Amino acid sequence: MGTSIVVTSGKGGVGKTTTAANLGIALVKNKKRVCAIDLDVGLRNLDTMLGLSNRVIYDLIDVIENRVDVNQALVEHPDFKNQLYLLAASQNATQSNLNIARMQKIVAQLKAEFDFVILDCPAGIETGFKAAINVADSAIVVTTPEVAAVGDADRVVGILEHSALNYGIHLVINRVRMQMVESGTSMDIQSIVNRLSVPLIGVIVDDDEVIATSNQGQSIVALESDNRAAAGYLNLARRILGEQIPLNEIDFASNSLPQRSSKPGFWQRLFHRNN
Repeated sequence: MGTSIVVTSGKGGVGKTTTAANLGIALVKNKKRVCAIDLDVGLRNLDTMLGLSNRVIYDLIDVIENRVDVNQALVEHPDFKNQLYLLAASQNATQSNLNIARMQKIVAQLKAEFDFVILDCPAGIETGFKAAINVADSAIVVTTPEVAAVGDADRVVGILEHSALNYGIHLVINRVRMQMVESGTSMDIQSIVNRLSVPLIGVIVDDDEVIATSNQGQSIVALESDNRAAAGYLNLARRILGEQIPLNEIDFASNSLPQRSSKPGFWQRLFHRNN
């Protein structure tokens, strides 16, 4: 039985969908079978990030409303055959079409077939968010080192703490600009972790190469081998799989970070469940 992970943020524009896409690729590179589900009904971006837009025929709402079976709607990634699949969001529906009972059955079926089901959650805390957390085993909260983003993440963490997540909540800090951290013009990592009181599982360092790649319509930096963002996504996947890799992406003291977790042993338990 696989594990479902919701990638959420509360605030739009923090790189949540980019994180979901790159985490999926990073898990595939670690020989796991992954299905990514786009819950951002009405917008649909995950297919673009994964380069699958032209391959989408059926979508999540088609499955929820019983027009097709879930396996008919899955889009296989041509570069990762039998390893990476997408269940795209509908562009012609609204979040009110997300039936939570049907979502639970769909995700349960996919967990029986895949090692990981990654749920790309829409921004905000409306129906899409509620549907995502109702079918997730764990949550990754994505924020950037900005006051507004951290404030919204704090609100989402407060809601997630009252949900039934088997493996708890973990934090990814995205788009960390080293020059801004060093100059004190950005929130530092320790302050963010202290504010959210959620175990940190990943830090994604931003750089000019990553921005240029994104502007060219290529969002999967996890396929690269020579930039720190790619290393951050690969380390994130390896930590989820149970490896105790030091949180040294920006060379801060990992032993000073709070160790509190709603489910102790998250990495190890998740590793044994999916290995």
